[in-house]
Amino acid sequence: MVKNPSFYSVIIGTEILNGRRKDKHFDFLNKELLKRGWEQKANFVIKDDPSFMEDVFNLVKKDPNSVMFSFGGIGATPDDYTREVAAKVFSNGIIEQNQDALKLIKEQFGKEAYPHRVNMANLPRNAILLKNVVNNVPGFGVDERFFFVPGFPEMAWHMVKEALDRFYPKNRTKHSCNFIVHSSENDILDIMKSLPLDLEFSSLPKFIGDKRIVEIYIADFDENRVKKWCEFFKGEVKKKDLRLEDL
Repeated sequence: MVKNPSFYSVIIGTEILNGRRKDKHFDFLNKELLKRGWEQKANFVIKDDPSFMEDVFNLVKKDPNSVMFSFGGIGATPDDYTREVAAKVFSNGIIEQNQDALKLIKEQFGKEAYPHRVNMANLPRNAILLKNVVNNVPGFGVDERFFFVPGFPEMAWHMVKEALDRFYPKNRTKHSCNFIVHSSENDILDIMKSLPLDLEFSSLPKFIGDKRIVEIYIADFDENRVKKWCEFFKGEVKKKDLRLEDL
């Protein structure tokens, strides 16, 4: 489990990129993370290409705080590469038949588990299982931080909730302030540059008719720090005789 996680999602599906299907996973995961006080750092929608999948997984792995949810490609068809690539990247290439997963698959399908469905029990070494409420074929996780679920929302979303509830149920409370400055970004750029680089900050310019406004957002886990820099920012804005509006 990662203490200060950065969440990534990888959605594997050529059919999304060529327009045959619409993605639903991004919005779902975003909502589940936000409910728990987390946010995504990055999202990838990629083709069913094992070499490229390996590159993306390795990119995520390089972040020491990464937690990843990968959607799709854990079935038994020839274009399901995720189990093999996950083992290569996250368990030193070691893939083995997970006996608990094998038992679930055999209980679900009986004789029809052979010769193909049993291959879905071939998982990275020491994988943990995630419950499939639809057909009992589990998803899996590695190191309590890299999770692999099916592409079907009715299967995948329960697994995502299970993983979050088990390992990342709630973030610390993040404090924030949010206000409007009636000006262009250029007029307050010097104030923005005065903020600490590690403070969460964003400016969102907007047009209202022919007038420019900027929505300012400042956030941190330290409530006193947020208060300090919000007051600083507003004070500098007032010195410029610009109009402020709290949200």
